[in-house]
Amino acid sequence: MAALEQGTDLMQVVALLGAAVIAVPLFKRAGLGSVLGYLAAGLVIGPFGLRLFTDPQSILHVAELGVVMFLFIIGLEMQPSRLWSLRREIFGLGVAQVVVCGALLTGVGVLAGFPVVVAFLAAMGFTLSSTAIAAQILEERGDTATQAGQRTVSILLLQDLAIVPLLALVAFLTPADPQGVAGGRWVAIVAALAALAALLTAGRWLLNPVFRILADSRAREVMTAAALLVVLGSALVMQVSGLSMAMGAFLAGVLLSESTFRHQLEADIEPFRGILLGLFFIGVGMSLDLAVFARHWHLIVAAVPIYMLIKSVGVYSVARLFKASHREGIYLATLLVQGGEFAFVLYAAAASAGLFDATTNAMLAAIVIISMALTPLAVFALRWLLPKNEQSMDGVEVAEDLHGSALIIGFGRFGQVASQSLLARGVEVSIIDTDTEMIRSAADFGFKIYFGDGARLDVLRSAGAGEAQVILICVDKRDVADRIVAIVKTEFPLAKVLVRSFDREHALKLVAAGVDVQIRETFESALAFGEAALRALGVPNEAAAEAAADIRRRDAERFALETTGGLLAGRDLLHGNAPKPVPFTTPKRRRAAPPPVDGSENGR
Repeated sequence: MAALEQGTDLMQVVALLGAAVIAVPLFKRAGLGSVLGYLAAGLVIGPFGLRLFTDPQSILHVAELGVVMFLFIIGLEMQPSRLWSLRREIFGLGVAQVVVCGALLTGVGVLAGFPVVVAFLAAMGFTLSSTAIAAQILEERGDTATQAGQRTVSILLLQDLAIVPLLALVAFLTPADPQGVAGGRWVAIVAALAALAALLTAGRWLLNPVFRILADSRAREVMTAAALLVVLGSALVMQVSGLSMAMGAFLAGVLLSESTFRHQLEADIEPFRGILLGLFFIGVGMSLDLAVFARHWHLIVAAVPIYMLIKSVGVYSVARLFKASHREGIYLATLLVQGGEFAFVLYAAAASAGLFDATTNAMLAAIVIISMALTPLAVFALRWLLPKNEQSMDGVEVAEDLHGSALIIGFGRFGQVASQSLLARGVEVSIIDTDTEMIRSAADFGFKIYFGDGARLDVLRSAGAGEAQVILICVDKRDVADRIVAIVKTEFPLAKVLVRSFDREHALKLVAAGVDVQIRETFESALAFGEAALRALGVPNEAAAEAAADIRRRDAERFALETTGGLLAGRDLLHGNAPKPVPFTTPKRRRAAPPPVDGSENGR
């Protein structure tokens, strides 16, 4: 019987892992993100799917540790110096977004007939966007480093911070025990403050010395155990004092954010955090009550677009208030329009505190999940809905009737360095680029750059390509470079064409296209880097220079072979570090000497 129960438990573990392994890659490949993959996996194997699990709360109880560790890692990233550098965006734009959206959505809930507390908590849960979804979309679109991306990250950071006081507020709003003493709530507040003081004291004067002692022991597993002890111990202290486990973990992370052991702690916690957070989302998917959805589908279907529309209006208004452009405001409103993973944490805490009933919790969770599913589709539709980003031409001149012996197309880092040799010799140089912000910035350093797209024939003619002796193509996009090469070789055959290539394959393609010179953008700098590394190791300067010259000679010889034989030709000219197999030879057996022909003993 015991063996049967153990087999059932093992089957459930296998089902959890199998559902995640199957669903998450499929959803990520479809561009919908890993969070939705976990939610779908939980729905399939949960009580409203295949019924492999009938009690999702038991899964959520364990999986909440994933949220605890998630907040600990967020705390590790909240160094006071970083918070200060982003103070305007985080505590200005972020706070304004949370306050405005929270107020608007709370008003909708009150008008719909919900009690004020329920309407407020429901609104605040939906106000907190999905960090997982927004961060993934930013990364996939390459927008993380843009101004819109930085604003989005700032808002998400504030939202991650906001969950901590919201969970504390839930604990404060928990209905008091009618049989408790009158001062029971004040006792709980004092206990919570005492726990906070104890945690702050331990973090300030105890944690770093303890980790330093453990690091000196050089026992990696002990460091991992200590990291888990800090996270779970802090969470336990907060839970016992009546506050949130997540708050304790977050504070522990903040206290260790300036520690020299921060990166080690993050590396130790990350595997546990990832697995348990995925388990949390699976548990949330299991908790999606399809029976409640079937009974209240009209309310849920109506609430999703209303909540998303009102939140998007709030985000857009706040973005515009903080000097964002119309295009950037629409982008932010679309990217942050959904409810997030912390909504499930907040709603679960409210339900445990008796502030939500089970039906309300299920309905709100369904609204958040549907909004998360719609967000990638809304972002995908931006390519048709978003107005084109028009660059300001203030202070920028268009390329017209330019003359020069050399024409440089593209004035990024590569073009800037390449121009110096020509300008140092007094060569008359014309330069065009399509980045108006860069053109204005270059003017501050004494450069005259004209606006012009080098991939257009009319622009090349206006930029003086017909008179230029050399044309330097320094753009940072391979396909654009190829288009310019095709035009220049056809329309301006007398000019010598020099092109920035991106890798060996691109360089071979450019040679086939007939360019005069191609330079791989990283080759010479990497060669100089390796030469410097030899000098750092104590190799004499002359020997290091000889090694670099030999590498340059080998590369040229290999490249010549590749122009006819393909990328694998000449690979023997590379210096590899893989061990070379030594052929195995069987030791030769010594043959017995033939018998002496003269009858003597040794044949002599």
